[in-house]
Amino acid sequence: MVCPQCGARVPAKERSDGRGFEYRSKATLFGLPWLHISFKYRRNWLPVPAKGIFAIGQFAIGIFTLAQFGIGVISVSQVAVAGYALAQVAVAYSMIAHVGIYAHEGRGPVVTSVADLLERGRGPSTEELETVDYTPLPGDDWPVSTPAEQGLDPMLVAELYYDAAELETLYGLLVIKNGHLIAEEYFNEGSVDQLSGRQSATKSFTSALAGIALDQGYLSSVDQKMMDFFPEFADQIDDPRKEQITIRHLLQMRAGYPWEGRTPPYFDILYLRDNWHWRPHLFDFPLVDDPGTKFNYSNLTSHLLAVIVARACDTDLKSYAQEHLLSPIGAEVGDWTPDPDGYRWGWGEIYLTARHMGKFGLLYLNDGEWEGKQVLSADWVTDSLQRYSEGINFTGWFSSKAGRYLRDIGYGYQWWSARAGDHRFDFAWGHGGNLIVLLDEFDMVIVTTADPLYHLPEEKGWKYEGAIIDVVGKFIKSLPRGETSKPE
Repeated sequence: MVCPQCGARVPAKERSDGRGFEYRSKATLFGLPWLHISFKYRRNWLPVPAKGIFAIGQFAIGIFTLAQFGIGVISVSQVAVAGYALAQVAVAYSMIAHVGIYAHEGRGPVVTSVADLLERGRGPSTEELETVDYTPLPGDDWPVSTPAEQGLDPMLVAELYYDAAELETLYGLLVIKNGHLIAEEYFNEGSVDQLSGRQSATKSFTSALAGIALDQGYLSSVDQKMMDFFPEFADQIDDPRKEQITIRHLLQMRAGYPWEGRTPPYFDILYLRDNWHWRPHLFDFPLVDDPGTKFNYSNLTSHLLAVIVARACDTDLKSYAQEHLLSPIGAEVGDWTPDPDGYRWGWGEIYLTARHMGKFGLLYLNDGEWEGKQVLSADWVTDSLQRYSEGINFTGWFSSKAGRYLRDIGYGYQWWSARAGDHRFDFAWGHGGNLIVLLDEFDMVIVTTADPLYHLPEEKGWKYEGAIIDVVGKFIKSLPRGETSKPE
């Protein structure tokens, strides 16, 4: 049989684990089965020689021997094999860092050279990309075009969808350029009509509704105090700093409340204690920073903002959103989950199709205008996409990044911003990989819908969410510099 991992023809026993295959070869090394570890890149498994792994151990023993008895005990062959092992491991780790995603253990024959390993890691061929179909589905709610007609290389789009087909939790992927839907495909459980919670992408909708309420006079200023809208808690505030929190601070995630995802007691209180009455946390959650001084990503903050808008407008936020934001752009909210007190969750749980998410993104890309009507104030769009916080350390590492491609993370009014390669962009971002990406440079919107991963918190769900972000980030980085946004 032929091993699908390394292409060798060997006598072996096959075992499938649902993700790949494992093989036990008759070949042996030091009397043991000849093992290899394989790294998955796109559809290919990239094996690393097992003898390199054994040689590392041998090299360590040799160093120990040297320390005890002197250099004469170590043989030239040990050094040579160990050097080969280290080279192979270096290549493997380099590929994981730049092009690999998942790791897999297997048994069987091995690739015998670094060149062979790198050869197997190459991307899809032109012939493979030409078979990728991303033609938009029929419908009368979008003008449809092609990448070429809108000045975009079709092969770049094909590689985006080639990569997307490998993602386990992606539901939908849309590309809109110059107002035209140029690419659309659905995966796994996704469909053109599919609805699921878009998680924290909801925050950007909450921000838009705050802007509309301001335009309509329900809110007088973003500098109104938070406590003006929560008189029921006025006597329970024991931190005078909370009386200084403004709507602007809430919009910018700079109110001073803790970053719950990084602070286990508060994350557990919000999500794991089966008490979803969040408003009282306005007074019983402590401030970890003075208002306006530091960014902390807080779902409580976004929900308090939503309650403020609902109270200011004296209406249900779902019906308000449908009438004043979504109906004017030909979109519809499928649902928006309320809290036990009847207030829609400002941080998550809005239900929209991928196409309607794309319309919302296009509204922002066009400075709040839709078919000649100003749905959102152009000034509000500009203010929302400003970067009030720079260099956000989202991952906990030293640099400001998300995945392999997104760098220099910033935040506006409930909108993220980042850079991939030479291109800067703004985006709504929901857990699981629900994204609305605004590429003003190219007059382009990219939408991904994905499993909201209710059963997996941030750190455990990153394997799936990060894979989606990496596919989108890689595509953005691949876009050429200086390309005009309009077709010639």
